[in-house]
Amino acid sequence: MITVIKNTFLTATINSFGAELCSLKNNENKEYIWEGNPDFWGKHSPVLFPIVGTLKNNSYQYNETEYHLSRHGFARDMDFKLVDKKENSVTFSIQSSEETLKVYPFIFELQIIYSVDQNSLNIAYKVMNNGKSKMPFSIGAHPAFALPGNFENYAIQFEKQESLEYYHLENDLISNKTKTLEVQNDCIPLTYELFKNDALIFKTLESNSVTILENSNPKLRVNFKNFPSLGIWTKMNAPFLCIEPWLGYSDTNENSGNLFEKEGIQILEENKTFQSEFSIEIL
Repeated sequence: MITVIKNTFLTATINSFGAELCSLKNNENKEYIWEGNPDFWGKHSPVLFPIVGTLKNNSYQYNETEYHLSRHGFARDMDFKLVDKKENSVTFSIQSSEETLKVYPFIFELQIIYSVDQNSLNIAYKVMNNGKSKMPFSIGAHPAFALPGNFENYAIQFEKQESLEYYHLENDLISNKTKTLEVQNDCIPLTYELFKNDALIFKTLESNSVTILENSNPKLRVNFKNFPSLGIWTKMNAPFLCIEPWLGYSDTNENSGNLFEKEGIQILEENKTFQSEFSIEIL
């Protein structure tokens, strides 16, 4: 099911499958979200839950039982229920089921709330632990922004001046190898060479936003104050860039397999609710 929300400035289109944002246009009909061409990457903006990235051996242990979870979890492949709809906002929900309990033995509800406010699309996550034990989880966003034309006409700008140390991925796991992004005039020029080893993973940042510039002109900004980690990714020769606010990230080779000990994991107490949000601001 496709749902549209809008205001004077923006129109957002969301698919109930995965509660995935698939279009964001301004009032001049300019598209900001990647079209999802499967020749490069067939997604637009999947929701990552209850893990972000990849588990070591795609598995973990809980209460002396081994469970298997595929990369980025299962929320992106589930049909969400529409629970509230207004002209400028919409709320989707999934809950634990017999199928999810086979791979993630926790009683939960996940709500995703999209709302347009002036020139921003706000995306809020509510994770509810409805069980009788602590619940470990990660959640993250994966929006892909359309970058038509020459990829090297674009650059990214972090909100604050800082040491931009990022981690490499090796076989989808975070390695202990790091590099630092080179900043030129407060910007990082985009090249495909940057992503030859997959995504750039920032475990912690001082910045609360990243701006995409085209020919030095600000195009859009992703604001992520409530997310400590960030991924930035594209595929070779693909005309898009993903800016991904995360609470959690892939395992390392040293992970014990205990989900409660996983680096970056969130622990939610029984009958408690976790909330976080980020926004896409059109400039």
